[in-house]
Amino acid sequence: MTDTQYYFLCLVLSFLSTLLLKSLFKKPSKTLRLPPSPPALPLIGHLHLLGHSLYKSLHNLSIKYGPLLYLRLGASRCLVVSTASLATEIFKTNDLVFSDRPSFAFSDRLPYGNYGFFIARYGDYWRFIKQLCMSELLSTRQLEKSHDVRHEEIVRFLLKALESAKKQHVFDVGAELMKLTNNSTCRLAMSMRCSEEHDEAERITQLVKESMEVGAKILLGDVLGPLRILAFWLYGKKAINVTLKYDAILERMLKQHEESPKKENEDLMDILLKVYQDDKAEFKINRTHLKAFLLDLFVAGTSTSSEAMQWTIAELINHPNIFNKVREEIKSVVGSTRLVEESDVSSLPYLQAVVKEALRLHPPSPVVVRESREDCKIKGFDIPKKTMVAINVYAIMRDAKIWNCPNDFQPERFLLSSEEKYGMEYIPFGAGRRVCPGSKLALGMIHTTVAAMVQCFDWRVGREGDHAKVNMQVAPSFSMPMAQPFICLPVVHFNPFTSSM
Repeated sequence: MTDTQYYFLCLVLSFLSTLLLKSLFKKPSKTLRLPPSPPALPLIGHLHLLGHSLYKSLHNLSIKYGPLLYLRLGASRCLVVSTASLATEIFKTNDLVFSDRPSFAFSDRLPYGNYGFFIARYGDYWRFIKQLCMSELLSTRQLEKSHDVRHEEIVRFLLKALESAKKQHVFDVGAELMKLTNNSTCRLAMSMRCSEEHDEAERITQLVKESMEVGAKILLGDVLGPLRILAFWLYGKKAINVTLKYDAILERMLKQHEESPKKENEDLMDILLKVYQDDKAEFKINRTHLKAFLLDLFVAGTSTSSEAMQWTIAELINHPNIFNKVREEIKSVVGSTRLVEESDVSSLPYLQAVVKEALRLHPPSPVVVRESREDCKIKGFDIPKKTMVAINVYAIMRDAKIWNCPNDFQPERFLLSSEEKYGMEYIPFGAGRRVCPGSKLALGMIHTTVAAMVQCFDWRVGREGDHAKVNMQVAPSFSMPMAQPFICLPVVHFNPFTSSM
C-alpha cells in the first residue's frame, strides 16, 4: 500500500470511527467552554490545515485565529499555545497538570514502548531518572570530568577541516558536525568513539530516521479512534524491526561494558549499570529502561546539537560583520597563540549572544508537546484530561510583540537587555519540570565548537568555494534540519596546531 493510499484510507476510516464514537457515547451532561477553534471539516477536523512544517502551520493558524486554539485531529484533540503568557500557564502555573507526554500509538506493543525517559509518563520512574540526571549523569561534576573528551573531538573536527583546506577540497560541515556530536556523545556515554570503522553511531542515526518515518505513520492512526489498529497492522512490524536493530547494537555495547575492567573515571553507562545492579535503588530499572535511556541520550545529544551548530555558523557566514565581531572578541580574550577553550566562553559575551540568537530563530524542538493529566482551566477555558498540548516555541520566540524585528538575526538584543527580561519569551530547550536536562552539555559544546570554527577558518559557501550565502531553507521534520547539505570550502585563518605557535 502506498503512502497516498494509506492516508486516504485513514480519512475514510476516520469518518467511520466518528460515526462509531457518536453511537457509543452519549452527549456529555456538562457543556464545556473550549478555546476558540478554526472551521473544521466533518471527517478530519483540522488535519487539512497542517502542512509539512508543523510549527509554521500552527504559527499561521495562531496569527489568523488567536494564540490559544483548540484543534480536532480526527479522533484526537489538541490545544495549541503560541504566546509566552500562555506558555507560563502550561510550564509554570499548571506545570504539574501538564507534566505528561502523550503516549505514542501502540507504544505498549513496541519493544521499548514507554520505557524511554523523554516520553515516559510523569511518575516514579520519570522522577527517579530526572534526579539521576541532575545528580550524576549530567551533573556539573560529570561534565567537568568529560571536558577532555569534548576538546579532543573538536580538535579532530578542526584537523579534518585543516586537511580539506590544505587540499582545497570542500568540507561537508553538516556531516562532520554530526560525527563530532556522535563521537562526543558516545564517548561521554560509553567511553568509545562510534563514527569510525564500525559506524555504530551512523547506523543508529539511520535507524532514528527510519523509526521517525514509520512512527509518523503509526501516529497518524490515532485519528482513526477505535479503528486505529489498522495503522499498526500496516506498519507495526516495521516499527518493531527497527527497534530490534537498536536493541542488538545497544545490548552488544552493554555486554562489552560489563565485561571490561573497572575504570577510574566512570562514564554514563558505568553509572547506569551500577543503578541497574543496585537492588536497593529507589526505583528498580530493568535492562530495557537502560537501553531506552541510552537511545534517548544518543538521539537528543547528536542531531539537535549538530543542527544548532549548523544554524549558528550559517547565520554567522551570512552576516560577515557579526562573524568578524565574534572573531575579534575571541582574539581579545584568547590571543593569537592557542585554541579557544570551553573555559573561555564565560569571558565571551558576544559569542554567547550569537548562540542565543541562533537558538531563538532555530530552536532544536520548535514545538514542545505535553498532555494534561487532569481536567483544568486555562484563561477561563475548559481543558479536558488527556488533551495534547502543543507549545509553539518557534512562534513564541518570533513574537513581534516581544521581539523587535523578530525574523532578523540580531545578537545585540541579548547584550542590551538583562537575561531576566526573557522568561517564557525565550525557551529554546522548553521549560518547567520537563525542560531538557542536557541543555548545559549542549550549550557547552555549541559555544566551543562555533568559537573554534570562527577562530580558525573563513568559510566559503558551495562546492566551488564561492562567496554565496548559506541556503537557510528548512527541511520538513519534527526538528529544524537544513533542507540542503551544508557544503563549504574552509580557508585557514589561524592554525593553532602549527609547531611555531
